[in-house]
Amino acid sequence: MSEVVKHVGVKKASGYLYFLDKHGDVARAAMSRAGRTKGKAKIQVVARVGVKRVSGYLYFIDGKGNVCRAKMARGRKAGKKKAAKKGMKRKPARKAARKRKR
Repeated sequence: MSEVVKHVGVKKASGYLYFLDKHGDVARAAMSRAGRTKGKAKIQVVARVGVKRVSGYLYFIDGKGNVCRAKMARGRKAGKKKAAKKGMKRKPARKAARKRKR
């Protein structure tokens, strides 16, 4: 499903979220936990990679610390959904009797 774009081998520390920043470098930010002060978390650049992004792909850091990408699901066939609905037969819903307060 996904392909490795760049072999980086970043060692992940617990309590941090690892992601690709807008420059294509691997960065990390402290995850929100109880006791952390409110506001934006400080972002640290872990590795300078400089990956050029291609539209239509989702970029992420895998378990081995490499930069990977996966094709994003775009557009569904509307006819398939409608055909499935037509084939299904449902019983009419029963309405529950309401009790009035007096």
